[in-house]
Amino acid sequence: EVQLVESGGNLVQAGGSLRLSCAASGFPFDTYTIAWFRQVPGKEREGVSCISSGDSRQYYADSVKGRFTISSDSAKTTVYLQMNSLKPDDTGVYSCAARRDWIPTMICAREGWADYNYRGQGTQVTVSS
Repeated sequence: EVQLVESGGNLVQAGGSLRLSCAASGFPFDTYTIAWFRQVPGKEREGVSCISSGDSRQYYADSVKGRFTISSDSAKTTVYLQMNSLKPDDTGVYSCAARRDWIPTMICAREGWADYNYRGQGTQVTVSS
């Protein structure tokens, strides 16, 4: 059974940093596309970043470009989202989603939550002003 478990969410002041983790179990880490999404109550879920085993580039939403970095550790079967210079607008539930194929990151940028085979429960990030 594939499981994705997010961790690392917390309450942080504006300007601070957090590192989120998405630990995958039962999921071969040789071919994959993994994305981070965030959701704020009353708004649509937004794709924040994605990484693909077959593409050296990563995708970032314009709202986080230059502040967030996505990375993967195949040995730990974990994908990270390093978030720096956090803003109150970054507040939300951050969830990861995975699929067992790789797609170019320019395409995973357009994929929605439902386009992924496996999805985590999320971790809360709250940025205070």
